[in-house]
Amino acid sequence: MTTTAPAPGLAPSARASHFRLAVLALALGGFAIGTTEFVTMGLLPQIADGIDVSIPSAGHLISAYALGVVVGAPLIAVFGARLPRRGLLVGLMAAYAAFNLLSAAATGYGVLVVARFLDGLPHGAYFGVASLVAASLAPPARKGRAVAAVMLGLSVANVVGVPAATWLGQQAGWRAAYVSTAAIAAASIAMILLFVPSHPGNLAATGRREMLFFRNGQAMLTLLAGAVGFGGLFAVYSYIAPTVTEVGGLSESAVPVFTAAFGVGMVAGTWLAGRLAEWSVFGSLIWAGIGSGLVMLVVWAAAPHGWLLLPAVFLVTAIGSVLVINLQLRLMAVSGEAQTLGAAMNHASLNLANALGAWLGGVVIAAGYGYRAPALVGGALSVVGVAVLLWSASVDRSAAHSSASRS
Repeated sequence: MTTTAPAPGLAPSARASHFRLAVLALALGGFAIGTTEFVTMGLLPQIADGIDVSIPSAGHLISAYALGVVVGAPLIAVFGARLPRRGLLVGLMAAYAAFNLLSAAATGYGVLVVARFLDGLPHGAYFGVASLVAASLAPPARKGRAVAAVMLGLSVANVVGVPAATWLGQQAGWRAAYVSTAAIAAASIAMILLFVPSHPGNLAATGRREMLFFRNGQAMLTLLAGAVGFGGLFAVYSYIAPTVTEVGGLSESAVPVFTAAFGVGMVAGTWLAGRLAEWSVFGSLIWAGIGSGLVMLVVWAAAPHGWLLLPAVFLVTAIGSVLVINLQLRLMAVSGEAQTLGAAMNHASLNLANALGAWLGGVVIAAGYGYRAPALVGGALSVVGVAVLLWSASVDRSAAHSSASRS
């Protein structure tokens, strides 16, 4: 892959400044995406009331967005692999702004479901392409930290963007939250055009070559581990508003505090993930999966005790962010020549986890088990995710043994 980097004659400090501004621009797009993806969860009761459906039915809007990511990531990655990467990032952000405005203008449940699905289409491809661009700009030893820095936009969104948009939606109506995220997407377009250097696409890429990714056993197992193991986070997060108010007995004004705790956990986990990746990407995945299962039990136990739930909420996303970054790095490592598709499919996998977690959470709530039950669902999903990772390690060892025997 070729790139247009800062001119070689620039002083090291100028090159570092250029790199930081480019990563900041890419992270702002992640901030826009993270804000609109997660604010739906914080405003679920208001949205349900506004379009006259039950809260579990409104939870399907989260699944619709996630399914949009699952569909959009491979399609855009395959057909966009040859396109200039900066131009592709701008186009994805423009689509994101447009579909957020469509969500704000939706007049009923059906239209809003379609709008949320469409809004999810650019998500995975944006993060995949942005990760590749950031990694190409960074020194080889710091690629993990560069990818983590891009993902930090998603994390910071949950500290600042989601609580602010949740508050705005509570005060001015839920539609205002989607309008505000469209404005952030527009700002990110300007930043990308100003600071991200020109990046040609992969001119050697073809649809057939990219699709070979789906015949890559290790890539498929990594995707499966993310799709299942990460679902617990969304099983809990999707219903955080009614859990805080109806189970924990707190007021509606406490919900933005809990969404902020999710965000702070993401920031902490994203920072930690970049450093753990330098130790062991696969080891980080295993230990994060085990930790995720344990913390889901803590969420279940703490939910009736109001503010005692807050540190557990922090740990849910701190551990989840370690999974996200290291899943991204592992996919980029095992994708072979299908780099664009491999990088994008991480978020397709994670949003399949979003859809699965939100749906299973809604199922157990609708079945009468209450708003604590999704945490137990999340614990079970974490256990299955670790099992898939261990399966992947076993396949790796068998392949290495066979190769050594032949030689």
